[in-house]
Amino acid sequence: MSSLVQPAGAPPAAAWRRVQSLATNPLVVLACVLLGGTIGWSAPAIGQRLALVGAIYVNLLTMVVLPFMISAVVLSLQTLYREGGTSRIAQRVVAVFVLLALAAAMLATAGTLAMHPGDNLSDATRLELGQIVGGAADQTNTAMALRQPDSPPATVNAQEIVRRLVPSNIFAALAEGETLKVLIFALLFGMSVGQVPERIAGGLQQALQSVYEACQTLTRWINLPLPLVVVCMTAGQVAHTGVAAMAAMAGYVVSFLFASVLVICLALLLLRQRAGGELQPVLKAMREPFALGVATNSSAACMPAMVQALAGPLGFARTRVELLVPLCTALLRAGPVVYFVSGTMFIAALYGRTLGGGELALLAAVAALTGFASSGMGGVATVGLMGTVCACLSLPFEAAFVLFVAVDPLCAMARTAVSVLVSCAAVSLICARPLSL
Repeated sequence: MSSLVQPAGAPPAAAWRRVQSLATNPLVVLACVLLGGTIGWSAPAIGQRLALVGAIYVNLLTMVVLPFMISAVVLSLQTLYREGGTSRIAQRVVAVFVLLALAAAMLATAGTLAMHPGDNLSDATRLELGQIVGGAADQTNTAMALRQPDSPPATVNAQEIVRRLVPSNIFAALAEGETLKVLIFALLFGMSVGQVPERIAGGLQQALQSVYEACQTLTRWINLPLPLVVVCMTAGQVAHTGVAAMAAMAGYVVSFLFASVLVICLALLLLRQRAGGELQPVLKAMREPFALGVATNSSAACMPAMVQALAGPLGFARTRVELLVPLCTALLRAGPVVYFVSGTMFIAALYGRTLGGGELALLAAVAALTGFASSGMGGVATVGLMGTVCACLSLPFEAAFVLFVAVDPLCAMARTAVSVLVSCAAVSLICARPLSL
């Protein structure tokens, strides 16, 4: 009886929910982005100091991700093996992943064609872009004796992808935060635990359930100061990058954001259709995953919020959701797919290259495949993979590399948001429809 009594001074559950709802409201997040950008532009020194807050916040979320993912995947596979139907889900996963990756690539192609980034640039803008590239080259020559210069990664082949998938030491993968390798281990371990008799595996199941619930609770606590964190992270990014590069690349950034919005709209419509209700509840359920994606630039950090949104308000089967969310987050990289398409088309326009229908179809297919290859990558590594797509169309990428690095902090927000919402749509397509919203 005494356990039901709320501690003195503790805020009621309704108050916590109101605070959480306000913290993840898209309008609040957008206002915080604008405020942080203003601080980083007007007071770069302050913005660079505030970046520490964002780094600590992302580290806190990342700290929760791996134990959450392992417990969710192993628990879900245990239940799935005992209920049967594993092969049917595997077939749906492959089909949905391929179709959504291609759909994202085709929508990005159409959206970029509509915006025409790189066409009809003014002489002043071209001069500014040339100065950014030349300045970066000079800086690299000066710093060569002190550090290794940044360069686009080499083309990723099939052997490298397979090698990167299989962990040789799970403890090393955990220590280094290699999400994809940990996911492979969790899948294999979960399948093997599913073959163990329930009377023996019951203790492990209870322990993992405790870890899972604790990670969910900790994530909710960490998300409460999200607006403040968004201000600090945006201020740090703008202070580090400056506004000159963003102004020169404004046409490309707007084009990429437009293509991202198209793909996000497709994901929301699929979620609405699968949930069988109105659009408003879907938008409300996706608020927290979307806000976290924009704030953290980490799809993995959004997994607890994605599970809660899909299994809670939208009503999809929790055991399926807990298994599929980590899988979709690690492998279905719709954000990089959109990024590769729009960036390659921007480079083609800069060099006066008009892409025909066959080349655009090839671009969409290669970008979709390269998106799968980007699993486990982020930041500059993702930017560098664009060179793989450009190589298939015989387009130069090395000179434009620094341009994309300059605006990557802004583009990474949209990339992550697209990946998170498309992953949620993929889970809804693979799972059975809920009885009601």
